[in-house]
Amino acid sequence: MIEPKLETQRLILRQWQPDDLAVFAQMNADPEVMQYFPKLLSPKLSDAIAHKCQQLIKDNGWGFWAVSLKDNLENDDKFIGMVGLNETHADMPFAPSVEIGWRLHKEYWGQGYATEAARASLHYAFETLELNEVVAFTAVINKHSQLIMQRIGMSDSRQNFYHPMLAPNHRLAEHVLYRITRQQWREISTDTFNVNV
Repeated sequence: MIEPKLETQRLILRQWQPDDLAVFAQMNADPEVMQYFPKLLSPKLSDAIAHKCQQLIKDNGWGFWAVSLKDNLENDDKFIGMVGLNETHADMPFAPSVEIGWRLHKEYWGQGYATEAARASLHYAFETLELNEVVAFTAVINKHSQLIMQRIGMSDSRQNFYHPMLAPNHRLAEHVLYRITRQQWREISTDTFNVNV
């Protein structure tokens, strides 16, 4: 399977590398990064998630890509988090579908990186995979991720749901569901991205 590499003005979305795992584990053990997830992750579980992302990209050619900075003075390939696409879990009320998601190291928040990488992911979803729709979801209280969803052209479906893997009274249980169709994407998108294989 060909594993594409997506390039934006400042970022590379690529296959995972062994050197990414330590930073990813640091992110997943950080209460600030994980405030809208049910729990912090152990290094072992963090590594398992990274390996699963790596395998899905290897099998399908796409997934939650590792994101690195281009032309970084300290490191030509500095890992800053993950952004990409994933088939939603079968238990979700809107399955089958493909979701877009992101998780970045907090040092790189507020600089537009998540938005930039998410736009590249949507471009790949609609122009390469030719999907009809992409969804995104997060806890109702996670306003930051909802702002990114809005910035990349997604709309709140007004179809809130309770996450099936959380107890109904959990603080993160109620989720919003955002959507964007290929037609909507093409009407608003002026972005072009390089995809190298």
